[in-house]
Amino acid sequence: MDRLTALRVFVSVVEQGSLSGAGEKLEMSRAMVTRYLAELEQWMGARLLHRTTRRLSLTGPGEEALNRARAMLALGEEMEQIAVRGDEAPKGQLRITSSYSLSEALLVGAANDYLARYAGTAIDILLLDRTVNLVEERIDLAVRITNDLDPNLVARRLGTCHSVVCASPAYLARHPTPHKVQDLALHNCLTYTYFGKSLWEFQGPDGPESVPVSGNLSANISNLLLEATLEGAGISLQPRYSVQPHLDTGTLVPLLAQWQPKRLGVYAVYGTRKQMSPLLRSFLDFLVERMAVDPMWRE
Repeated sequence: MDRLTALRVFVSVVEQGSLSGAGEKLEMSRAMVTRYLAELEQWMGARLLHRTTRRLSLTGPGEEALNRARAMLALGEEMEQIAVRGDEAPKGQLRITSSYSLSEALLVGAANDYLARYAGTAIDILLLDRTVNLVEERIDLAVRITNDLDPNLVARRLGTCHSVVCASPAYLARHPTPHKVQDLALHNCLTYTYFGKSLWEFQGPDGPESVPVSGNLSANISNLLLEATLEGAGISLQPRYSVQPHLDTGTLVPLLAQWQPKRLGVYAVYGTRKQMSPLLRSFLDFLVERMAVDPMWRE
């Protein structure tokens, strides 16, 4: 348990008069507020609040804990100011999660350059193609490709993910080349478990279009679908950052040039702005600047 965060939650609940009010102020879900309170009470071995349907009130131990919590939070803020004072380089470790493909295309290079610039830092990258609970997994930052953000989390847009419908020359030698998006329904389409599993969306010459797709292979890791596409297994919808080298060499062929697949946002996702460490803020700024000058991530 992050005890400083738990104390901050406790003080906010008292000041706001409700769990939902505290959650709104701290940019947390009500469930997360409840969990922090329960863990704090377990740690202190005492009930801090009387909870009724109408109001919250402090218990005896809660009143004493409130004064101490405020003092500890004030001390914590003073310590943070010491950490960011002057021109001191960031220090510490960040725990970051992202998909396999995005980590390979973006995070590894960015992390290497950041670590070379700031010798007192360390980065732990957790590779996952599924969404994880940042608090439970003790994740400082998640880099995600999505248009469906969790409203209980804080997100900063980093760039845009462009996609490409593509196939290998070997597949196209055995099957007719699709000339419009509806032709995809007649092909073996390799699908990604977490996006576009049965429906691919496009912006075409006549406006938005969508087509139901199906195939004999799906996977929860886009890199596996890329390998299958290279081997001629079917047509796939791939992020451009993954397939551009193959498009350049001709090992993959882009299809349906007049139709732009649905664009997705690339986001840095974290728990709350109020607990953002100087290290996290520094790395985020570094990532934003890096992606802003790379045409791959521009709108």
